[in-house]
Amino acid sequence: MKTDSELQSDILEEFLWDPLVPEGKVGVAVSNGVVTLTGHLATYAEKVAAEHAVARVAGVKAVALEMKVVPAGTHQRSDTEIAAAIEQAIEWSTLVSKEKIKVFVENGWVNLEGELNWDSERQSLERMILPLKGVVGLINHIVLKPIPVPEDLAGRIQKALTRQAAREARHIDVSVNGSVVTLTGKLHSSAEKAAAVGTTWSSPGVTRVVDKLTVEPQA
Repeated sequence: MKTDSELQSDILEEFLWDPLVPEGKVGVAVSNGVVTLTGHLATYAEKVAAEHAVARVAGVKAVALEMKVVPAGTHQRSDTEIAAAIEQAIEWSTLVSKEKIKVFVENGWVNLEGELNWDSERQSLERMILPLKGVVGLINHIVLKPIPVPEDLAGRIQKALTRQAAREARHIDVSVNGSVVTLTGKLHSSAEKAAAVGTTWSSPGVTRVVDKLTVEPQA
């Protein structure tokens, strides 16, 4: 198992590897495998990039995000400008049903409400907003429209996890209650955990995923 010092070094190297993470702008502290990220960033995209970079590093047990987005210079936009940019992005997108979405912007924070058919639509919407100037954070309250749940949903999800080469799929327990799926088990990395949750969200009929997966790095 990596020491905290080794883990910190690996994270800083991963930041240098990712061009979306601004060099020298994110502080990294590690205690017993728990990583705390600090700093002031110019864009929301930079913050998310740093979060994703940490998730790719083996040995991370959990992450505390204490970074703040403070747009400056050309990155500054009014709430009205941000809302207009989001509406235009949705208008041009073929991946999201615009009539089901409501967008609220306050002090750079974007709040999404509405109903969509698939989690992929919800994720596509977040990816559209991610790079927009002036955005400092995103709260996604969009719910998924209930559709009939396929028979043996747990078995289908388990097969999908295995089919998509989730290395530790055999250690994941899948339980279903209506359209709610609960995942439990131990994985070796945050990246494996994110992949398992993402695969589950792709299953037809799933409206909520309860993530009880834990990360225990290999010794």
